[in-house]
Amino acid sequence: MSHAGQSSNGASPVLVLAGGLVGAAGVALSAAAAHRGGAFTGTAASFLLMHAPVFLGIGLIGGNRCLRIASLMLLAGLLLFSGDLLARDFLGSRLFPMSAPIGGTLLIVGWLTIAVSALLRPRS
Repeated sequence: MSHAGQSSNGASPVLVLAGGLVGAAGVALSAAAAHRGGAFTGTAASFLLMHAPVFLGIGLIGGNRCLRIASLMLLAGLLLFSGDLLARDFLGSRLFPMSAPIGGTLLIVGWLTIAVSALLRPRS
């Protein structure tokens, strides 16, 4: 392993781990939403499930530094956004003020960073 949990072929076991955990949480929360109810839980589950493949993909193929930074922004945004929604349903209060908007903004910026990464030249 070289830096930041990245193997010599560019893959990142940390991102693959994140993808697996995010996917598992999404499935578990989908079941919780179906059995217990909770619109916020269902939304959080959907966001987790739709982002899990991104972490798996970037984790498995590696990608440039921009993609890895984008994936970390997505992960942070996902934790804040989904965490706030889940706190509302399970705890009856917000995670902290502005956590969902901050998380949502990080998700948007993460996706835009992925788009920008397509325009960057690979290092030789």
